[in-house]
Amino acid sequence: MTATFPASHLRLKRAYEPPESSDGVRILVDRLWPRGVSKEKASLDEWEKDIAPSTELRKWFGHDPARWAEFQRRYRAELREQADILKHIRSLAKSHTVTLVYSAHDEEHNDAVVLKDVLLGRNA
Repeated sequence: MTATFPASHLRLKRAYEPPESSDGVRILVDRLWPRGVSKEKASLDEWEKDIAPSTELRKWFGHDPARWAEFQRRYRAELREQADILKHIRSLAKSHTVTLVYSAHDEEHNDAVVLKDVLLGRNA
């Protein structure tokens, strides 16, 4: 599925970076609340726990770049079960900037990167 919104409307940001007005709708996409971040500091509009990788997948991956390709494959399979949340985020992105907020330290190998690609219709 190709994106039905401008790619520029979808952004990624670590939960530890300060919120900015340009973030638009801020959605936490982790199953666990970011350690040491208050609700006020996070300044979130939504928390979509169910869009995050399952606890089993998250623990298996352990943010190990060597497991990245397999993690992506497994997480994409899990995301196929979350059509309603994906539709909701795509709907928001049609008319707003949406920032997917995550807490992982690795900015290249995390679930938000995969989620963004899925939302944009990228099959890589």
